[in-house]
Amino acid sequence: MEYTICYYSDGVEEEILALPDTLAARYIVLTRRMVSLGPNLGEPHTEAFGGGLFELRLRGQEGIARVFFCTLAGRRIVMLHSFIKKTQRTPPREIRIAEARMKEVKHANS
Repeated sequence: MEYTICYYSDGVEEEILALPDTLAARYIVLTRRMVSLGPNLGEPHTEAFGGGLFELRLRGQEGIARVFFCTLAGRRIVMLHSFIKKTQRTPPREIRIAEARMKEVKHANS
């Protein structure tokens, strides 16, 4: 049984699809793999942040991007937040946004 990918909001989906070309292409390749194999693609593609929060790691000619996601019952993967990475460390603000959205999604689905 395959997984399904959904988005926290239409805005999140638009942000992800508006990533620079090589990053958007990498996103499509990796999410297709997630649909068939599941959300844990292992490093360097995915990484666990703890508490049920994960990141999809995108690297392309235009730079590096991250897409935070969580999983829900019923083989659903929810894309929560994306950003273009400009520093070595993930900014705490970006993590807080993703964590708040994950709590909201999980609370709504409990």
